[in-house]
Amino acid sequence: MTETEPKSPQPPRRRVAFFGSPAWAVPVLQALHQKHEVVLVVTQPDKPAGRGLHLTPCPVAQWAASQGLRVEKPAKLRKNPLFMELLRELKLDVAVTAAYGKILPAELLEIPRFGFLNLHPSDLPKYRGPAPVQWTLIQGELETAVCIMQTDAGMDTGPVVARWRTTIEPDETALELSNRLRDKGIELLLQALADLERLQPIPQPAQGTHAPMLQKDDGKVVWERTAVAIYNRHRGVQPWPGSWFVHQGKRVKVLRMRLAEPATRPLHPPGTVVCIADDLLVATAEGQVSLLELQPEGKKPMPAADWARGARLREGDRLG
Repeated sequence: MTETEPKSPQPPRRRVAFFGSPAWAVPVLQALHQKHEVVLVVTQPDKPAGRGLHLTPCPVAQWAASQGLRVEKPAKLRKNPLFMELLRELKLDVAVTAAYGKILPAELLEIPRFGFLNLHPSDLPKYRGPAPVQWTLIQGELETAVCIMQTDAGMDTGPVVARWRTTIEPDETALELSNRLRDKGIELLLQALADLERLQPIPQPAQGTHAPMLQKDDGKVVWERTAVAIYNRHRGVQPWPGSWFVHQGKRVKVLRMRLAEPATRPLHPPGTVVCIADDLLVATAEGQVSLLELQPEGKKPMPAADWARGARLREGDRLG
């Protein structure tokens, strides 16, 4: 920059409250803390963890405390006048949510000067709810987005102020995709905070797709599905609940899997062991999947072919 060139104005520092809980949300808080004045961090209450089930703060609470930030962990938000009064006293410009885990009551949303902004990793109105990336992959979407949304009283139904679309990599897992969308979402969020006075929210359609919290059974491998559907679900349930099937009454985790070519209608019933070589090839309703690494119940991870030989499986046997 030469002496005659004007300096770019610095973005305004906002007074921000951050609402978030899991490790995924920590980089969002870190970026806000670096660029703005985070006057309050709100997380879920401490929960039992570890073998001793000791009450443990969530990752966001732990990081915020390490930075000397004020942390509140209200058990409830509705009918909580003390918490409401605290937020009013802070004279907030804006509040930001990222995987906080609770619906915000309407009276809370009105307190910050510019309301609440939410970083949501889906192409809204698709996949509203707590597990958007997971269901995006399970449903076999080829593209997705991350959105910055003005929070309203519904579940991810507020108007969108920024959106970035991207194709999904063929082997991308939920963990990988969610982190990639979050990192781009941080860029969008910081730009939105700089432009709060000039944002132009775009209302969402009323109808959308719901992405409910995953359950343990969502990871079960159903061999009667197509190979593509089984693989997409495998990608979507990483790292939790993970893929698994039951053989001879014991659960076997599928740690690594890939699609096998060609994806044609098999000559074997779904779940049939087609080949045991370097991997374990299994028939599905259409096509085959290659199991690469498994973890039998109570044992360490191992190559799938080693497990198959140890279980005395032969070609033509059926899993389950």
